[in-house]
Formats: sequence, C-alpha cells, structure tokens
Amino acid sequence: MRLKLAWKLSCGLALAALGLAAPAKAQEWPARNVTIIVPFTAGGTADLFARHVANHFQQKFGHAFLVENRAGAGGNLGAAAVAKASPDGYTLLLGTVSTHAINPTLYSKLPFDAAKDFQPVSLIARLPNMLVVNPKIPAKTVSELITYLKANPDKISYGSSGVGTSIHLAAELFKIKTGTQMTHVPYRSSNEIMQNLTGGHIDVAFDNITLAWPQAKAGTLRALAVTSVTRSPTAPEVPTMADTLPGFEATSWHGLFAPAGTPQPIVDKMVVEMKRLLETPETIAKFTEIGAVPSPMTPAEFTTFIASEREKWAEVVKASGARVD
Repeated sequence: MRLKLAWKLSCGLALAALGLAAPAKAQEWPARNVTIIVPFTAGGTADLFARHVANHFQQKFGHAFLVENRAGAGGNLGAAAVAKASPDGYTLLLGTVSTHAINPTLYSKLPFDAAKDFQPVSLIARLPNMLVVNPKIPAKTVSELITYLKANPDKISYGSSGVGTSIHLAAELFKIKTGTQMTHVPYRSSNEIMQNLTGGHIDVAFDNITLAWPQAKAGTLRALAVTSVTRSPTAPEVPTMADTLPGFEATSWHGLFAPAGTPQPIVDKMVVEMKRLLETPETIAKFTEIGAVPSPMTPAEFTTFIASEREKWAEVVKASGARVD
C-alpha cells in the first residue's frame, strides 16, 4: 500500500514538474533564433513588413529573427510550412488576406486549415488598393466610371496580378456592387499592370496604392478612389469608394501568425511588442510612405477580423467564378 501511494505521489510530482516546465520555457522565449516565413517572393510588401517586424523583435529580444521567403501556390506553400511547424514560437508566418481569407475558397483543397492551424498574433497593416484609369477613359469620378461602363459593357478591360488576388477580387466586388461588366486581363505582377495600364493596353485597375499613386501623381494615370472606408494618409485628396458605394472596402492586409497551440505567454510577448512597434512615429511614417496603415490588434480582435474577411471574400470568389485548381 505504501509503495502504491509513493508511486502515485512520485507520478503526481513528475506531472506537476512537467506542467511547470512548459510555462517556464515559454517565459524564456526566445532562447534561440526565430524564423518568420514570408509565403511570397522577396521585395514585396509582405517581405517589407516581415523584415520591419524582424528587426524590431531582434533588437528587443536579443536573438536573430530570420526572414525566409517560401513563395508558391498563392502563398499556400509557406503557410503550410508554418501550420505544420512545432508550436514553440520559433517558426512564425507573415500571413495575408490571400492566405487566410481568399485562398480557403479560391482553392478546392488546401494543405492547411486557415481557421484551425494558426494562432493569430496581430494584424500588422492594411494596404488599400487604388482605382486608377488610363487618361483616355473620360471618367473623372467613380460615378462617371460606372455610367461609362454601363454605356460600354464588356468593352473596357481591367488588369490584375493574377486570378484570385486582392487586386482581381476588388474589381470583381466593384462589378457585383455596380452591375457593370469589364474584361479581366491577368498579369504576373503589379509592375506589369502598371506598364500595360500606362501604355493603354488595358483601361482600369484596382492596384496597390504603393505603385498606383506615384503614377497618378505623375499624370500617367488618373486616380478615382481608394478602396479603404476612410481616406488614405498617403493620398488624402483622393476620395474613397465608399463615398459612392457605401460600405465598399477591399484592402490588402498583412498579419503575424504562429502555429496553433503556441503557448499563451509567448503569444502575449509578441502582442505587446507588435503594438509597441506599430505605434511608433517611425513605423507610421515608414508605412504611410508606401500607402499602408499600421493596424495593431489583439489576437481575439484579429481572429474576429479574419473570420469576417473570409466570409466576405468567399462570397466574391463564388460570385466571380474564380478558381485556381
């Protein structure tokens, strides 16, 4: 009896020790280098945001935060790598509207569950698209463009950076809300969109403000609106789509994710530093320069936001008939 009681006691103490060990390890995080996977090529906005976060975390925590680009399948390859990673805080994801809100409907099968396989940490930034037209299009406002499109159904073309991208679906959302028709011309990048739009090969685009606004300021394109619900600090003189189409919003967004099951103390550490970083004047100025708006959120707020975005874009994807596989 005594031996049995002693065995139970020793087992209980061992389990208690294990229970204490996990929080202790979490509190020590990071004890080594951390990898932030960007599921797109280097040089884009996702890469820029990841490196900005990595630099801050490295200075704060004293260990290297390494950015690794794993592009492919619309962001799915890199996202899958993080979904399958150990939930110990040493492999993170720079996720986007594509990986977590659009792709779950755009692809018939994903190598991860966007809702269950990740722990949202914080939204980083929202990046509105900008509705721009070639100057040969007579419209100077969104209302005038709608009138022009209805008078010329299927005669106007719009460019995107590929089927199912936020640039493509912003235009599809516009078509749905206005009952207009345009011909979709997909390209491989925003740079190609700009080249063909300024060259007059296509007529309209809902492109990233980062590339579209400089062209508009130079006079090679005409900016009609931004797709955020409020005016962009980068181009405050340009009205919003919502001014003409109430409730219209189609912004690209980027956020930080960890694998599901990552200990809460580790997540909490990252949340505190994300908020601190995104509220600094340096970050606000840097992001405004490229048209982005720093947007820190708590994990709960971010989770709710993603769910609403996934529902919204699922409707647009289905209505547009867009499919990748």
